[in-house]
Amino acid sequence: MTGTHSDRILARMMTLHPKIIDLTLDRMLPLLAKLDHPERRLPPVIHVAGTNGKGSLLAYLRAMLEAAGYRVHVYTSPHLVRFAERIRLAGKIIDEEALSELLLACEAANGDTPITYFEITTIAAFKAFADTPGDVLLLETGLGGRYDATNVVARPALTAITPISHDHAEFLGTDLAGIAGEKAGIIKPNVPVVIGPQDLVALKVLQETSEMLGSPVHIYNKDWSCHKVAEGWQYDGIKGTRVFPMPALHGVHQIENAATAVACLNHLRGFTVSDTAISEGLRNVTWPARMQRLTKGPITDVLPDHVEIWLDGGHNPAAGEQIAKSFADWNETDPKPTYLIAGMLNTKDQKSFFSQLAPVIEKGHCITIPEEAAATAAADLADMARAGGLDASEMPSLMAAVEALKPTLDENPCRLLIAGSLYLAGQILRKNG
Repeated sequence: MTGTHSDRILARMMTLHPKIIDLTLDRMLPLLAKLDHPERRLPPVIHVAGTNGKGSLLAYLRAMLEAAGYRVHVYTSPHLVRFAERIRLAGKIIDEEALSELLLACEAANGDTPITYFEITTIAAFKAFADTPGDVLLLETGLGGRYDATNVVARPALTAITPISHDHAEFLGTDLAGIAGEKAGIIKPNVPVVIGPQDLVALKVLQETSEMLGSPVHIYNKDWSCHKVAEGWQYDGIKGTRVFPMPALHGVHQIENAATAVACLNHLRGFTVSDTAISEGLRNVTWPARMQRLTKGPITDVLPDHVEIWLDGGHNPAAGEQIAKSFADWNETDPKPTYLIAGMLNTKDQKSFFSQLAPVIEKGHCITIPEEAAATAAADLADMARAGGLDASEMPSLMAAVEALKPTLDENPCRLLIAGSLYLAGQILRKNG
């Protein structure tokens, strides 16, 4: 079977429910029962929710646990290039034949019963994880937490909450306490929970939920902390002070993400991960489209070697803030002007995203993300960028934007940032990854 075949099956699944996102767990339960409840036959689960940093946290955990010799299943979303990326079985992305067979089995069991695309594909992933030997499952929520399709796992081994901020307002609202309440829905009675860096409003909700459920809680800057040192970065927690090498993922915020992974491992019962394995994981971790340096493909071919090309799928104000901090940090030791090419969906807080980036960007070009129904038109996005304080203009395509910037980029060492959407990042990685 081919990827084309699995794509056709996935396309059919998109028609099973008219609303792409519909937050409830009721539709999942009958299909899970028909498939002999795979959600009850999983290896120990680390369940992760949050707004930013979920994928990076899972990438660190996978790298560290695999370095310690464990077979690691991983479920993430969305994918960048192909759907199979979402399901990693014992260290390997599911192959296309197995994926097609899995999707067909779930489709047959469901029939034409209404169910969302994310729900049925999550059930398919659970079946794959239940049927394949593995030591641990790293499970990322898709959206929210309380009614997310992944939250049918009744008793994970550990839960973790990464930084919470505003995103998906059309489903989660704009009240930070309310958003935190939805994310806190993955916290389970008496199950340890690790809480990463948080706004005080969100932290209060997470603490209260943990206390109400009797869940042992381990909080950033209270029970564990981290900071950069000359030799790398330092972690302070229940095992005392430990120093680790800088992570392979770029960006100043990655120290906090890596430290959150260490905190999770410290409180994951039944697993032993040495500092040597943690360090090996830090050196070898990969996570595409998160401050990723592009070194090959059509974009690099037309630009001189002195242009650093960076790709990031960040799309909300908190992500914009972290990206800006990283570029500002680099400029302290290696100052270079930075230029931006951005494409975004119309569901995002675009003005706030751009306002975070404005202090580190010399000039920006905005494009429409090709073949995305929810993409913001380039002209409208450029208006939002200017409203956010950027010198920005519209361009008809990515390569047109590159060509328009080329005379400036050719002159001196500089950086080019492409950002605003994981959908845009995925399209770029198909040709430049």
